[in-house]
Amino acid sequence: MRISVRFCAALMAACFCSASAMANDMTYQMSAVNEEGLPVFYPKLKQQLTYPGSWLSGNEKDFAVWKTEARQKLRAMLLTPDFAPATIEREERDGYVTEKVVFNITDQSRVAGLLLTPKTPGPHPAIILLHDHGSKFDIGKEKMIKPWGNAEKLASAQAWADKFFTGRFVGDELAKRGYVVLAVDAIGWGDRGPLKYEQQQALASNFFNLGRSLAGEMAYEDMRATDFLASLKQVDAKRVGVVGFSMGAYRAWQLAALSDKVVATAAVSWIGTYDGLMTPGNNVLRGQSAFYMLHPGLPAQFDFPDVASVAAPNPMLFFNGGKDKLFPESAVQGAYDKMHRVWKSQDADNKLETKMWPELGHVFYQEQQAEVFDWLDRYLMPKP
Repeated sequence: MRISVRFCAALMAACFCSASAMANDMTYQMSAVNEEGLPVFYPKLKQQLTYPGSWLSGNEKDFAVWKTEARQKLRAMLLTPDFAPATIEREERDGYVTEKVVFNITDQSRVAGLLLTPKTPGPHPAIILLHDHGSKFDIGKEKMIKPWGNAEKLASAQAWADKFFTGRFVGDELAKRGYVVLAVDAIGWGDRGPLKYEQQQALASNFFNLGRSLAGEMAYEDMRATDFLASLKQVDAKRVGVVGFSMGAYRAWQLAALSDKVVATAAVSWIGTYDGLMTPGNNVLRGQSAFYMLHPGLPAQFDFPDVASVAAPNPMLFFNGGKDKLFPESAVQGAYDKMHRVWKSQDADNKLETKMWPELGHVFYQEQQAEVFDWLDRYLMPKP
């Protein structure tokens, strides 16, 4: 085949122009990460997060089938031995008994927990209490239940209660109302710490190197702690609730999604949509503490409120502060709206309570506690 001289010249000119243009093209990516630690192309990735696993996606028609499959997916993205419990310390208090108990929370870990039991005849309703993060690792379970026998730990715990809980220990208040209460340290806190803030990222990385995830380990341990609480002879296993503040609130609604043993859940100061929280300046973008709430691959299937909605139609309560800088009201309200749509789809919107406290920040104050306690009583202490 003969190619004309004119065609060859045109082709060569085109190639030369293209190569020249490429040589002078300075539009290639010269930085892949912004100052917030986000890949610069994150807006395009966010657009791909359509949450096909969500009940709200419209991909499923049978809620019961979706709930079963969603729970299986959640558990598959996380990572069961005899508990063998033993009491190592005990203190009598007004109306209830406090024990320090040790038990096997996993095959690898035997941990200490603080257990409160009313002195009235049982079996009693029970609450699993999930502590916050707060970048304060010397205490964990002691943030929720008043410790004893260690003046330094007691002072630290009281200062925390003064700052976030109007000076009260939430667990002790619940025990006075007739609940058996259990609080356990997450990895890195209290008896299982103290972790240093800058060690969190290495800890998370090493869990990945070991074929696990830090967030998955914490979620699994919360499930196991709930199983342990429900197994106690003084507990009515059909009346087990969960209460959590801050990171503990995240743990609370996550636990409700993962465990059928949870009847009612109160989550204070941790909920929002991924879209609303993954914005410049938000705490969720930081490494370190974020790894306790990072399940690889999960956002491709579920938004935060989608995970919480796996617990529907069980009773759930969410409180957030209007002045909470960690959780913008728009992100919180977006999550509230999503969840209400799910509970409504199950004719159970009356079992989902969501409330913004306009004048409050990232706290769980006494006035909030009063409403939470009354709400728990409604579902866990029904009047005869």
